[in-house]
Amino acid sequence: MAELDVDALIARFKDRADAVKDRPLPPVAGEERRKFIAQAETDYMDYSLIGNAKWAVEDEHLVLRIPLSG
Repeated sequence: MAELDVDALIARFKDRADAVKDRPLPPVAGEERRKFIAQAETDYMDYSLIGNAKWAVEDEHLVLRIPLSG
């Protein structure tokens, strides 16, 4: 099994959050446009939460501490 590089994992999530934020809107309209925007907002939130996490190993568990403010 490959060794886990948690800092690289978190950096990838930060990159994904930036990519979602900068993702251009495809030429869709109506309900499809609304769904695309809603999914992009969810993706951004998910990726940015992990991307801003601090981590530790406690009792053989990877623990991510995710700030809920700021």
